[in-house]
Amino acid sequence: MANGDTSPSRVGQVNSAGDVDALFLKKFSGEILQTFEESNIFKPLHTVRTIENGKSAQFPVTGVASADYHTPGENIADGGNSYLSDIKKAEKVITIDKMLLASTFLANIDDVKNHYDIRSVYANELGKALAVRFDTAIAKVFIASARSAAAVTGGKVGGILDVSANAMGDGADSTDDADNTDPTGAELVAALFTAAQKLDENDVPSDGRFCVLRPQEYYKLITGGAGALAISTSAVNKDVGGVGSIASGSIPQVAGITIYKSNHIPSTDLSAVTTGDGAASNDVFGSGGAGYNGNFTNTLGIVAHSAAVGTVKLLDLATESEYQIERQGTLFVAKYAMGHGVLRPECAIELQK
Repeated sequence: MANGDTSPSRVGQVNSAGDVDALFLKKFSGEILQTFEESNIFKPLHTVRTIENGKSAQFPVTGVASADYHTPGENIADGGNSYLSDIKKAEKVITIDKMLLASTFLANIDDVKNHYDIRSVYANELGKALAVRFDTAIAKVFIASARSAAAVTGGKVGGILDVSANAMGDGADSTDDADNTDPTGAELVAALFTAAQKLDENDVPSDGRFCVLRPQEYYKLITGGAGALAISTSAVNKDVGGVGSIASGSIPQVAGITIYKSNHIPSTDLSAVTTGDGAASNDVFGSGGAGYNGNFTNTLGIVAHSAAVGTVKLLDLATESEYQIERQGTLFVAKYAMGHGVLRPECAIELQK
């Protein structure tokens, strides 16, 4: 019995079969979904020196003078009278690494067919890739600075601070005093005060001190501990002079140290990895690693001053593109030529679990 229905010819089907929307155009939204840009914070937190040519830069390091009471009649210039200070001197040399680059190739036929501008996206992503490599390398060198010996004979050092035990190590080994226990917010706060005390004892200026933590540890400073908010042990507790906001999830300072968070604090053993940062010309860990790579298994963060680490810049971050007729496409390249190294070990403290 006829029911009045009919069989329409679906214009969106391929050969009158399958998906009824297959042939319809996709409406372009005008938005390009790019990867989120990672937070790069270390560039303004260390010493940067630009050179016009050459392969390295020298940073002179000097020790301190001494004073003594003078006995009338004694010759100050006579070395035997011990009035003259033998001020120790040394140097730190940072070498330019090989050129670091990121690149991609866009075929001309794909560029013509494409219905949105992909060139600016490619250039931007390549630049961000190098920015992340730069930030990660600087984080590693700050850790190397904390583990380094004194810059001059008799000089001071930073060291490794075991957060849970709140005990300082000498930095000679990457796992000194570490008990591999995840710290609480209260332990992190206490450790920051211990780090501030150590920097005071090392005569490191109060201005310019900072701490960089992984997000996991950063938010413990706000919550105070694991799980529910523990306001009494939080670094934002106004009753004890804390600053920051639980609402905004921010904590500006603890013990006069500006607090940052970063995904670029390493947390694995890279000491045997000789590719990537491990192939750098500057061997900042010596026998304990390769290039900028070391053992970061217990690393939680860094407390430091900008004088601890230096960068020598020969070629700043730049991007360029070239259409190649013989390949019928455009080559995009982002590049820089820099080197990073330890300057003043007494200005850096590594936080470990």
